[in-house]
Amino acid sequence: MTPPRFTTLGCRLNSCETEVMKALAADHGVTGVHIVNTCAVTAEAVRQARQKIRRIRREQPAARIIVTGCAAQTEPENFADMAEVDMVIGNSEKMQAGTWVRLGGPDFRGTTERIVVNDIMSVRDTAPHLINGFGTRSRAYVQVQNGCDHRCTFCIIPYGRGNSRSVPAGAVVEQIRRLVQAGHNEVVLTGVDITGWGNDLPGTPPLGDLVQRILRLVPDLPRLRLSSIDSVEADPALLDAIADETRLMPHLHLSLQAGDDMILKRMKRRHLRDDAITFCEAVRKARPGMVFGADIIAGFPTETEAMFENSLRLIDECHLTWLHVFPYSPRQGTPAARMPQVDRRLVKDRAARLRARGAAQVAAHLAAEVGAHHAVLMETAHMGRTESFTEVRFDTPRPESRIVSAQIAGCTDRYLLAA
Repeated sequence: MTPPRFTTLGCRLNSCETEVMKALAADHGVTGVHIVNTCAVTAEAVRQARQKIRRIRREQPAARIIVTGCAAQTEPENFADMAEVDMVIGNSEKMQAGTWVRLGGPDFRGTTERIVVNDIMSVRDTAPHLINGFGTRSRAYVQVQNGCDHRCTFCIIPYGRGNSRSVPAGAVVEQIRRLVQAGHNEVVLTGVDITGWGNDLPGTPPLGDLVQRILRLVPDLPRLRLSSIDSVEADPALLDAIADETRLMPHLHLSLQAGDDMILKRMKRRHLRDDAITFCEAVRKARPGMVFGADIIAGFPTETEAMFENSLRLIDECHLTWLHVFPYSPRQGTPAARMPQVDRRLVKDRAARLRARGAAQVAAHLAAEVGAHHAVLMETAHMGRTESFTEVRFDTPRPESRIVSAQIAGCTDRYLLAA
């Protein structure tokens, strides 16, 4: 029988979990299947998942197709109704060894059960599947948290991931020690809502405590990086680490979503535009050279041109560089889907304008880096990233997975060029 194949859509957390599934499949002799790990962040992501499943069936007519991930969790019947799909497995079930024992057993190919998806809100365990990281030889991603306790009106993800659950600090530290011993020079802490880390643990420790504990107890870790954070939940210990810990990289990706107060309220966000501006100013003062990325949604329901202009101005006011722009699309089952919608042409136009402003910010950032010296973590022999996650290209090869010193000699519109 053919070994299992995997297709991963969506976030880094999905990628981490695919690595876990690969190990579980190998441990339990699973063959002849293609696992599709889906994303549900937008309606477009679900459409792409369905399209991908159909393509896999055309290309692999003999494989049993198993669909999992957030879209499978939130829409199990819709995927089970696809003629191409043999089984739908929930986000909790995909991480359980028992699921893979069954998939590798002799009775699997004769089963008629189509949906194995339980209530994600009842899940309390987090990351019993801790692995030795995921990523390149140079960088590893470590899941420290899963799920989300917030209910933003546009977001379906809590119903795909469940409530927030944290990995205990001791387990995180031990995993990072193993990664450093294995030769990884950078670790990225990841999760669905990592600033919610610790809320369910004894004493409710904040994320800043975890960051400081990692840096204190794993002194040989050269670089620690955070994935997307919610700025309003940044605690004093985290701000102290940003200011004082040079091994914590000067790059933060912020979940901002909009720059207009009324839209933020209708999104049910927990901050206003002035909160975002104040946070970015404080962080840049504490850590000169900090580079920000952000998620921005274009065309949220009821958004007027004036409201959109507030989001556009936020890019300059917060000194944002790396933008992830999402044209709003309604997700069935969310409150925002029932709000008055913006014309799709306007949504696309506003997304294009945000991306154009973002491209100008990137160009300015790259031009300002020419002549600077950086410690670059090499991902391949000819490409690495600076402390602020800016891509650097080299004409001559450098040792892969090492941190090298480089002077920036020039730039294109997308990356830096090293001397």
